[in-house]
Amino acid sequence: MRVAIYTLGCKVNQYETQAMEAELTSRGHALVPFDGAADAYVINTCTVTAVSDKKSRQMIRQARKRSPHAVVAVCGCYAQTDPEAVEALGVDLVMGTADRMGFLDALEALSPDGGHPVVRVDDALRRRQYEHLPAGGLEGRTRAMLKVEDGCVNFCTYCIIPYARGPIRSLPLGEAACEAKRLAGAGYRELVLTGIEISSWGHDLKNGQGLIDLVEAVCAAAPECRVRLGSLEPRTVTEDFCRRAAALPNLCPHFHLSMQSGCDATLKRMNRKYDSARYYESVTLLREHFDRPGITTDLIVGFPGETEEEFDQTLDFVRRCAFSAMHIFPYSRRSGTPAASMPGQVPKAEKEARARRAAAVAEELRAAWLERWVGETLTVLFEEEKEGLWRGHAPNYTEVFAPGEGLHNVIKEVKITRIHQDGLNGSITK
Repeated sequence: MRVAIYTLGCKVNQYETQAMEAELTSRGHALVPFDGAADAYVINTCTVTAVSDKKSRQMIRQARKRSPHAVVAVCGCYAQTDPEAVEALGVDLVMGTADRMGFLDALEALSPDGGHPVVRVDDALRRRQYEHLPAGGLEGRTRAMLKVEDGCVNFCTYCIIPYARGPIRSLPLGEAACEAKRLAGAGYRELVLTGIEISSWGHDLKNGQGLIDLVEAVCAAAPECRVRLGSLEPRTVTEDFCRRAAALPNLCPHFHLSMQSGCDATLKRMNRKYDSARYYESVTLLREHFDRPGITTDLIVGFPGETEEEFDQTLDFVRRCAFSAMHIFPYSRRSGTPAASMPGQVPKAEKEARARRAAAVAEELRAAWLERWVGETLTVLFEEEKEGLWRGHAPNYTEVFAPGEGLHNVIKEVKITRIHQDGLNGSITK
């Protein structure tokens, strides 16, 4: 069977798609491009915003239009939270965010002659077991994602994901270490620890282990690999975490600290579990224990009730934190969340204007971050050739370009000479 897969959303979705791709290949199926002919189309959906829902529906319609007689199967967060809407689009199989191998079994069992759609969606909030999927990716990749956690219980007022993913479930430490060792043996040079909310790793295991214990175990199991962390909650970054993390030679000094707002009143309406003072404490600790770490973040602008004064407080806080890069999102009203019915909804034009202002500040900070590396030497893991230059990432996650030959999956030291696009340009020294 020729199977085409389209993935929307976060790194966890990407990881789960890679696991399905590997399993489909092992079962003898052929993976084909989504924009061509296929016997089956799989859409792994996202529902983090209303825009994500819309994009998911668009891709489902495209698949059905492209090959009217092909099987169309839908999984992921949008399918989990609104299976009726997905079924109404004329798909053949609807499953959510659980039992990916069962999803593939059901896909194989579907009759090519059509029939009634198959809809199997559980109650995510009742899940207690971690679904172990094979880590890694397709051949030729330098970086492998290692999913170590699923679920979230933060219940931020703008977010539907706890209802789509359920409570915290953790991959046990020993199994994570074994996976890391296997991936290193397969030739990957960098491992990215990912999950819906990895800061809560271990809470369900109730054995006293926390994220830093997992990080130490993975780094020890794959000493020849870089280890990079996914998005962190500020509460994770304590004195003990930083002291132990800084002692790990293969841990990348790049930390994505989820922020969303730099205004305490807005953070409270969002039901975030920290204030700006605690957030800044995390930033300060990281810079005390690591040499010029890359610190990146997410920012939501135009959240319900956000005044011009509150937005200005956020911009001041962003400048104070001096992030190396930022992802900026205008607030997207998501039905089913408390924020959707909050008073003080900010008009679309104002949200977009604030996003532009925040992006301008982010660009200033990004330029200052890049400028400080000119003249320095960075160790770069090269990934692909692009426009005559090889592209890769430094441990701090800055993109670096350099001339060379045959550098795929090779680590080299690069002397930085200038800023190039949204990254750095240099020459290989050794």
